[in-house]
Parts: sequence; C-alpha cells; structure tokens
Amino acid sequence: MSWPAPLLITLGDPAGIGPELVARAHLTGHLHDAVLVGEPSVFERGLRACAAGPGVGEEGRSVRTQPVFIKPETVVLDPVQRDEPSLPVPPSPRPSAGAPMQPHDWAGLPFGAVDARCGAYSARCLNAAVELVRRGQGRAIVTAPIHKESLAAAGLSFPGHTEMLQAWAQPSGPAPQVRMMLANEELRVVLVTTHQSLRSAIEAITYERVLTTITITQVALKAWGLERPRIAVAGLNPHAGEGGLFGREEIEVIAPAIAAAQAMGILADGPHPPDTVFMRARHSPQRSGAYDAVVAMTHDQGLIPVKYLGVEHGVNITLGLPFVRTSPDHGTAFDIAGRGVADPSSFLAAVLMARRLTGTA
Repeated sequence: MSWPAPLLITLGDPAGIGPELVARAHLTGHLHDAVLVGEPSVFERGLRACAAGPGVGEEGRSVRTQPVFIKPETVVLDPVQRDEPSLPVPPSPRPSAGAPMQPHDWAGLPFGAVDARCGAYSARCLNAAVELVRRGQGRAIVTAPIHKESLAAAGLSFPGHTEMLQAWAQPSGPAPQVRMMLANEELRVVLVTTHQSLRSAIEAITYERVLTTITITQVALKAWGLERPRIAVAGLNPHAGEGGLFGREEIEVIAPAIAAAQAMGILADGPHPPDTVFMRARHSPQRSGAYDAVVAMTHDQGLIPVKYLGVEHGVNITLGLPFVRTSPDHGTAFDIAGRGVADPSSFLAAVLMARRLTGTA
C-alpha cells in the first residue's frame, strides 16, 4: 500500500499561540498524518503551555509518540526563492540574565511580544514548507498564526502568509494570482483585496482584479465538486452605490467585471448590497443559502460576517496556489499566549479542511 505524502504543519510565531495549538492537536491524536516544519524546542514550548492550561481530556492521554520534525535549516531552497528574502534561521534569543541560550533553544523567549527573530523564523519555516510541498514531499500546508509586526521587524516586506505563499509558490515565471477565502460550514467568502489600508484597498479594486477574483473562485469551487457554483459579488458602497448616488465603483468597475464573468459561463451576479448579501448566501440548518460563495471587496467587509458566525469554525484557504494551504481564521493572540487556554478548534478545522481538499479526509 502506498501512503500519501504528509500534511506539513508550520508552528507559527514562537511568541504566539501557534505552538500550543499544534501541541494540543498532537496530544489529541489529530496530527497522525502530519510532519511539523520547525524546531522541536518551539513545539516543546507549546507542550509546556498545554500543561499549564486545562487538560486535553481522556482522548489525549494515550498519545505518547513524538511528532516527526523537519528543521527548516535542513531544507535547501530553490535559488530563485532566495531572492526575496534570504532567510537563515535567526540567532537564538538570549535570556535577560545568565548564560546565552543554546542554538535553536527558544525556551526563554517571552510569550506575547513582537520579536524580529520570531518573524524571521516563522517566514523561514513557511519557505521550507513551500519547497517541500513543491517537491511532492507534502500534500498540503497548514499554517499556525504568524504576527505581521514581527515580520516587519525582521525586515520582511510581506504583510502576511498569503503574500509570502504567492511569492514562493513556483520557482520560475510569474507569481500565481492568489486570493484569500475564509470559510466555514455556513459561508464562504473570497476577498478582492486583503492586507492594506482601506484607502489603498479602494484604489486597488479594478475591473481586472474583480474579474480575476471571480474566476479564481469559480475554479476553486469546481475543483471541490460544485459543477455550477453560484457566486454573489458584493458592492463596495452602501446599498451597492444606489445607482451612483453613493459612489460609481459598482457601475464603472464591479458590474462590468460581473458581466464579463457571465459571458464566460460563470454563474456570478450582483453587485449586491454588502449589508444583506452575506445573509442571503448563508447556509443554515433551517435553509439553504442562495449562493455557494460571496466575493467581497475588502478585508473587513468579507471577514466580519464569517468571523461573527464563530472564529472557532472558520478556515483560511489560499486560492490560486498549485497546492493546498489552510490556516485558522485568527491571529497569534499574544494576550493569552503561553497560558494553555487557546481554543484549537479553528486550527483543527484547518487540518480537516486540508484533508478534504486533498481527498484524504
């Protein structure tokens, strides 16, 4: 019998809740088909955090095996990937007093603080995971949360996971067009713009970008088994512009992109008023939603309704990559990091989604 390549799990920012989410998932037996890309000492921080918090329950008591690790510095990156940026494993942090820490020993790093070393480390782990999945040594990547300020402190120009994945997804040729989807059992939302100021996001909403987002959404939904997916496109302005009274983006940009998508045979319609379209698309036990996904114009417009339904259920999926990547729909939660109280539900949902999308659930 041939076994599928493993899921590749990155541990996220060492100062955040990522290591304890991964540790709790391991302790409860949910990572049986996974390899962890990162340093064992970062994972051990998560184990200690779990020990400090509520127990993992009876189902975790029988898990005694050590997970399999791939240390990021052992993965030789494609030379093209080293252009932006070159990411050696950062030097180990030193405690505030006493002897220097041993290499790759993160035990004394404070939880809940922005740190350039954490930003460089989390990016290096992701870059190694991308290289492994490109080689066929992993079937999907599941990423624990990273911190954008730590990335910036490390001198990295990427605002988040999505942009790094786009830059590193293929060794040559143009970077793939990617989009962020946030999904749960009730709602799927795909974003035209993501991590940028609202003012710059509005300027970035172009005919080409809206049309590309619709087509990427169509391709992803069809790959997941929806033969004729129904896609609603939200407007940008209140009441979808009210015929131009509240803005002309719907008339001049969004509606023409929808028309072009329809001419391609895509079941897209709109622009719909943003304050009602998500309710219409929502699938609930009481009724089936009118749409299979909503294309939203900006980050908060699209993510607020999904997260309102429950952060613990949401999964972030990067569409347009040549491989599957999922993550929880929340951040590093510095305020509770290290206390062992972080809810692993969204991370576990991301693991399950990666299995579903690779046909191994």
